[in-house]
Amino acid sequence: MDFAVLLGQARETRANAYAPYSGFAVGAALLTEDGTVFTGCNIENASYGLTVCAERVAMLKAVSEGHRRFRAMAITAEGEDYCLPCGACRQLMIEFMTDVPVVLGKAGGEFRVVGIQELLPMAFLGKELMKGEQYE
Repeated sequence: MDFAVLLGQARETRANAYAPYSGFAVGAALLTEDGTVFTGCNIENASYGLTVCAERVAMLKAVSEGHRRFRAMAITAEGEDYCLPCGACRQLMIEFMTDVPVVLGKAGGEFRVVGIQELLPMAFLGKELMKGEQYE
């Protein structure tokens, strides 16, 4: 897995971000088990609650196209620090990516690879809701 390539795809998609209020453009790239890459950028709204993060855009596109198994996700923005997903994104990510590497990028192409368990320890998982049935 070439994390730098996936991060490059996230960086390219970041150019499509609609971030007139925060000025904080984010790009994400999600690699599926079969090698398909779904990208996303953040899309802001004047009603802030309707803003959608890049990570969720990429994941929702992939899931809506029938993908449920992933190999890696890259997230990037132009900043001094690594681009970290918000809590809502972390919760959606753990739904589908419990053992998937997450590539956190920052300005200059530097990146760090972490696991979702590190980003969201003691996560609320679907098993807490299940009564004997397992969905995939």
